[in-house]
Formats: sequence, structure tokens, C-alpha cells
Amino acid sequence: MELRARGWWLLCAAAALAACARGDPASKSRSCGEVRQIYGAKGFSLSDVPQAEISGEHLRICPQGYTCCTSEMEENLANRSRAELETALLDSSRALQATLTSQLRGFDDHFQRLLNDSERTLQEAFPGAFGELYTQSAKAFRDLYAELRLYYRGANLHLEETLAEFWARLLERLFRQLHPQLLLPDDYLDCLGKQAEALRPFGEAPRELRLRATRAFVAARAFVQGLGVAGDVVRKVSQVPLGPECSRAVMKLVYCAHCLGVPGARPCPDYCRNVLKGCLANQADLDAEWRNLLDSMVLITDKFWGPTGAENVIGSVHLWLAEAINALQDNKDTLTAKVIQGCGNPKVNPQGPGPEEKRRRGKLALQEKPPSGTLQKLVPEAKAQLRDAQDFWISLPGMLCSEKLAMSSASDDRCWNGVAKGRYLPEVMGDGLANQINNPEVEVDVTKPDMTVRQQIMQLKIMTNRLRSAYNGNDVDFQDASDDGSGSGSGDGCADDACGRRVSKKSSSSRTTLTHALPGLSEQEGQKTSAARCPQPCLCLLLLPVLALVLAASRPRWR
Repeated sequence: MELRARGWWLLCAAAALAACARGDPASKSRSCGEVRQIYGAKGFSLSDVPQAEISGEHLRICPQGYTCCTSEMEENLANRSRAELETALLDSSRALQATLTSQLRGFDDHFQRLLNDSERTLQEAFPGAFGELYTQSAKAFRDLYAELRLYYRGANLHLEETLAEFWARLLERLFRQLHPQLLLPDDYLDCLGKQAEALRPFGEAPRELRLRATRAFVAARAFVQGLGVAGDVVRKVSQVPLGPECSRAVMKLVYCAHCLGVPGARPCPDYCRNVLKGCLANQADLDAEWRNLLDSMVLITDKFWGPTGAENVIGSVHLWLAEAINALQDNKDTLTAKVIQGCGNPKVNPQGPGPEEKRRRGKLALQEKPPSGTLQKLVPEAKAQLRDAQDFWISLPGMLCSEKLAMSSASDDRCWNGVAKGRYLPEVMGDGLANQINNPEVEVDVTKPDMTVRQQIMQLKIMTNRLRSAYNGNDVDFQDASDDGSGSGSGDGCADDACGRRVSKKSSSSRTTLTHALPGLSEQEGQKTSAARCPQPCLCLLLLPVLALVLAASRPRWR
């Protein structure tokens, strides 16, 4: 195939040289008015344009026949053609970015609204129903919702641990409030905590909330993060500069026909595709992982429905909390007897009130709100748009040729083939870097892939893995943290014996290192909660890449 392509170009070059050798008088005296008009429209000085065609031995990109372009004009038009292609690529990418950003905002607003509405309902209903039993423990509920938000927005929290710590804190607080006449020191509360799992003071509510919330929040978080990663990949890849060989090929494609006096000839379709497949070879290598990501995002939307779906669970957290307090009050006497049996009789508080003085009994029955219909509208629209975007990277050459580069509608004798007006014979290359080894239009070094694109391919793989794990209800971020040797996965890096018994007393901001923050949460906002706590090893970890670079630079290079 390479020999055929070379033979084709030798044949075309010989034809062009023969035409020049004939010294056609009409050709020599042809006016450069059309080139002057195009060159001036691009903002260049018309003094650069010759009045009539000149010999083209000075041309370095276009075929060296009679021409209306000087060396300076050729260089200016080459730079302009590269800039125009980069602008067209940015425009196409921005359209996809806008679609992904719109989806992200829609889903993110909806999920956060569900959680905000749940907390608002709790704050409105719990004081009247439970009285001081709620108001004296209101901070524990606020902390829970704060940590749920942090988790959703990308904080390195283990959700099951977060819920377990909440129930442990709440049990201690409420047991004290239910027994203000008793002295309950820390060691007694230790004993209470150890028996909590067997006693089930809150009934089935903690278990049900854990099973449902982990799946719902993991799915919602992964999906919205996936939209953010997809948009970020598009943005970064669209900024990858075009190489010098691409610039030469695009100049030849777009402006050499004008320089050689055939301005009416538009690029042949296959010629244009070969040029852009060579220019965008690295971008096309995103295709496989890009499709995997979008497929995984479409699939995980199935987890938004049903009893454990995001729509049903995120907006109903307060229902499980109300059920838990109701169960604790119903089981209060039985619970107290079992705790005394297992932990002994606590001392009476001589200064405390009687058991009935400060306690206000009450039960709360809340109805689950029907779905608003927002998610039913968002999901089908997102699925359709994600499916439409699946072939974005490999469709770029054809789309840019037809929409931005005025490609000819047919491959015939009237289109520009890079040398003259005539048919374009070489075959169209495949997609991706490896398929450009014999590209007749762009010299592509297939052994040197673009590092920015390779990094984005890795980001796509990581996000796809997170989505697939989330589909199965698994929290990949915590698994990664556990594999790092952090032990508890809490992100604070302290051993169990060093942290002490009262892990439940940790503040809600102590485990909020952002691993995959949503675009709406700035890096600074995430760092505020964790930078102050970063232990000394954090600095060492940051210096490791620098040390690796120094060692690599000092290593002898063998040839």
C-alpha cells in the first residue's frame, strides 16, 4: 500500500512538473486576484501578494508549480490553517463539554436537593415529635447530613463506618437523655457500645439505612463524577497542540489549491479524511475507553430506581432516623434491663432529675414523598446524549471535513487531491495512532504517543472501574485507601490503638480528603477540611515524584 501511495504521488508530481516545463503562457500570466482576496480576508497585508503568478521553486509545502504565494505567504497561511483547525476542534469539543456540564448540573442539583429536603423535613418535624430527645442531639443529626454531603461530593469517607459512628454517638446521647437520673461514665458507655449490635436498640433502621444508603449514594456519586471526568477529558484533549507535520498537511489541504491557481477546487473527501486521521491519531485512541466509560454511565442509571435507588433513598434518610428513634423509645425498658444485666447497675445521679421530669415522649409517623419526576426526565435525556457521544473521537475527522473544511461532496476529477485538481486514489487510513504508519498525507511517528492523551485514557479507565464497582454497590475509593495500608480507610492515618476508644467522637471534618471531588466542589474547599490534619508523611509522598525525576535524569542512557 505504501508503494502504491508513493507511486501515486510520483505520478502527480511528474504531471505537475510537465505542465510547468511546457511553460503555458496563459498559466504564466494568470492574475492573482482571487488569492489576493482570500489573503486579505485573513487579515494579512496585500503587499505580500504578487500581481501575477511566479515560479514556485521557493515553496516548501505546496507543489512547486507556478504560484501566487511567496514564502512568507505560505508560512502565514500554514500558521493560519493550523489555528483554524485547532479552533474548529475546540468548537466541536465545547459543544460536547456543554452537554456534559448541563447533565452534571441537572443530576447534581437533583441529588443535593433530595438530601437538603430530607434534612429540612427532619428539622421541621423532629422537635415537635421528640422534643428535647431530638434538640439536645441535633448536632449529631447535622453532622450526619454534613458527612453524607461530603461523601457524595467526593470526600474520602467510608460510608458504612460513617453511619456506624453516627449510631454509636446517637445511642450514647439518647441513652443519657432517657436516664438523666443515672451516672453513666465512659466505661459504662463502652460496655453499652459493645452490646449495641446484639441489643439492636434502634431496631432494623440502622441496617436498612446502611444497605440502602451505601448503594444509593455510591451510584449517585459515581455517575455525577463520571460526567465530570468525561467533560474534563474532552477539555484537556481538545487543548493538545497539533504537530508540525499536521500543520504542513493541513496547509496543503486547505490553501495550496489557492496558491496554485485552482481556488475553486475543494478538498477530495478521502484526502481530507486521511489528513485529519493523521492529525487526530492520538485523539482517536481514546475511543475504546471512552465508549467503556459512557456504557458504564448508561448502565448505572438503572440503580437510580427501586427500594435501594438514589431517588428513593437519598430523599428519605429522615424516615429511617425517625423509625430508629421510635424503636428506641418503644424498646427503652427492655433495652435498659438488658444493659443493666450485661454492664451492671449504674450509680444514681443525686443531682439529676427524675426519669419523667425532662423526658418528652412522642412518636413520629412520616409518609414517603412521591418522586418529583425530575429524575424520570433527566435519565432518558442523559442516556440518549451519552449514546450519541460514544463515537465522538473517531467521528471527528469526518465531521470536521464536512462542517469546517469545505470538503467536496464527491470524489471526482473536480476536487483538490493535494497536487492538482483530480481524483484522490490512496485508500483511507484506519482510526488511531497505529493505523497511521502508512498515512500518505501526514508523517506520524507511531512510536511516540501523546502523553496528555495517554494520561486521559488512564483517567477513563479508572473512572470506568469506579462506575462498574458502584454498579455492584462497592465503594472503590475506600477499597483503594485500604490497599494503601491506611488500615481503617478513614483517611486520618492513625492506628486503632493510637486513636483511642472514642472514634465516635471524631468531628465530621476529620476524614474529608477529596479523592474524586465533583467539579462543583473546589480543591480549596476540600483542602480546608484536610490540609490542617495532613501528617508529616504527606510531604514525603509529595516529594516522591520529584525524587523519581531526579534519579531518572541522573541515570546513564545506553544507546
